[in-house]
Amino acid sequence: MKMLGKALLRGFGIVLPVAVTLQLLYWLISSMEGWAAPILQAIITEHWYFPGLGLITFLAIVFIIGFSANTRGIRSIWQLPGKVLLRIPGASQLYGMLQEIIEVMSGKNFADESVVLVKLPQSDVELIGIVTKKAGIKGDRMSGLLEEEQLAVFLPMAYNVGGYTIIVPKSCTRNVDMKPAEALQLVMTGGLGKMSGP
Repeated sequence: MKMLGKALLRGFGIVLPVAVTLQLLYWLISSMEGWAAPILQAIITEHWYFPGLGLITFLAIVFIIGFSANTRGIRSIWQLPGKVLLRIPGASQLYGMLQEIIEVMSGKNFADESVVLVKLPQSDVELIGIVTKKAGIKGDRMSGLLEEEQLAVFLPMAYNVGGYTIIVPKSCTRNVDMKPAEALQLVMTGGLGKMSGP
């Protein structure tokens, strides 16, 4: 019976990640196709439309928006819908949360040389963190809280999108040769992932 239970758990460990990943990919692809297909069918004849054209069109639009966002004037146009959503009660919290989650997961706001080990006071324990702010940045609220020799460090949590932002002396940190995205992946999987070394 014990062997049966172990075999089931091992099987779930193999099947569930694959099944959930495939289901999420299917939902994402179906959603993109579903959003673009009605518009395309209204614009072009049914003869020219084929399944998958909606997905291709959606990805092309996303690419064009991302590429054109490199230009400051155009970027402000693309940011306009987000600014409107941030003014709507309820929608602002949801949009803001999703935006921040994507930015944290992508490491967008983290500098390349910002991964550190933070040493806990009176302890040999160290935590992996990412420096988010330093002192002396004009107009930045977080930076304004910091003294000259302090850093704001984000400590991600394992198997969670959240984390903690702590303010620590620079002397309590030491740099790690790792990209922020790698550090996030390492910590959020509790170090159990199969990330390759340098």
